[in-house]
Amino acid sequence: MGDGGSSITPRIGSMKTLLGIVAGAGASYGIYKLLTGGSFRRSKKSVGNEGPASRSSQGSSRPDSLLAKVSGLDLVSPQSERTDDATGDIIHQSAGNLEPQHLKMLLTCLQTSNSVADRCRLLLTLGNAAAFTVNQNVICECEGIPIICGFLSDPAPEVKVQTLNALNNLCMNIPNQERVKVYVPQILELIEMAAVNSDVQLAALRLLTNLSVTEKHQHLLKDSVTLLLSLLVVGDVTLQVQTLKVLVNLSSNPDMMDDIVQAQAPASVMLLFDVQTSSKVLLRLLTFVGNLKSWRPSAQVAEELRCKRDCLFRVMLDELSGLHGRLVQLLSHPDREIQAQVARILT
Repeated sequence: MGDGGSSITPRIGSMKTLLGIVAGAGASYGIYKLLTGGSFRRSKKSVGNEGPASRSSQGSSRPDSLLAKVSGLDLVSPQSERTDDATGDIIHQSAGNLEPQHLKMLLTCLQTSNSVADRCRLLLTLGNAAAFTVNQNVICECEGIPIICGFLSDPAPEVKVQTLNALNNLCMNIPNQERVKVYVPQILELIEMAAVNSDVQLAALRLLTNLSVTEKHQHLLKDSVTLLLSLLVVGDVTLQVQTLKVLVNLSSNPDMMDDIVQAQAPASVMLLFDVQTSSKVLLRLLTFVGNLKSWRPSAQVAEELRCKRDCLFRVMLDELSGLHGRLVQLLSHPDREIQAQVARILT
């Protein structure tokens, strides 16, 4: 830790104890909800949209086991290390009863950390803490979102991943999305520059999925459609599924349709309409196409789009695209849900 954190680090006996308690919060909350039959509070979404998904750790609610599974730090017990009153309070309190000062301490340590491993652990812990609505609010009030977003430019890919995961949980809170949305261009750049199928790409796409659940921020992604379509033809199944979640969300909004159909698309995307394509991918791809098919351009607009080389309309939606023939072949797909989706599109 740098000099800026010197007034904090010694008294917490340590940061390790604080990390252990806070990291356990996300998992303990999940166990509590499982036992009580409850669920995470989520934003209301339109039919067909891919809803938000939080990234929280799971496991035993005991701090020592949580530390091993979640943050990777050794638990520092009061018996093994001398602590002051503040540290004792942190150690003995319930994992679900975090105080604002604990989150402030974590944010301060994050800003002064010179270690990649420590930054990853701090971000992981903050992300788990953000499984609680009250902590989402506190982190926002402490100006934690711009602090965390600052690590989107960290040179270490693993730090970028933990940053994106923390933001993903924070964006379960709709007001927090207002603060995160300004970083969308940077998030898209991360996707474009990262290695294909990397954890960075997946984490960024998960965040964009949450941001695009409602129509409020979808316009921020109107210029990203070509990038998303490109990922479909180069990515593995996991990346394809996550990419399609974003595309399905965008195509559920009629106001986004003009931007989507005009976007440049690789011709090879048509090859995905095949029985050999993963069912998980094909189901979402058909949902995407079904949304596109609900758009009805005028004759003039359709003709203008036909003149745009390689645009999505020409590649996938035009009568000469070959989509109809590929859909007919999928009527004999062994998955009945896929058969039903194809039938709905064709009729």
